[in-house]
Amino acid sequence: MISPVKIWRRQKKVRELLGRTAQVLTYTNVVVPPLAQKSFAPYVVVLVEFEDKTRAVGQLVDTHEIKIGDTVVSILRKVREPSDDGVIAYGVKFKKIP
Repeated sequence: MISPVKIWRRQKKVRELLGRTAQVLTYTNVVVPPLAQKSFAPYVVVLVEFEDKTRAVGQLVDTHEIKIGDTVVSILRKVREPSDDGVIAYGVKFKKIP
């Protein structure tokens, strides 16, 4: 079970990343995911670097076609299935900019 308190504490970090553009440094395709992400499979996970040289890892959404050097934007999306208590966790994911 994920605690609503943990989600609340994580919000500050999430807010700082939203809407920022970054470049893809590397990526991998996930075919056999952890149980909590089973409904998202298969999916792509990217390592990105923002303009200020900070890095983040997250799932790529809306496409499976990506290459190193592509530009992405950080967005807010559901990151796992709801817990038994009905808590839905949201977090940072990335969307390719055409």
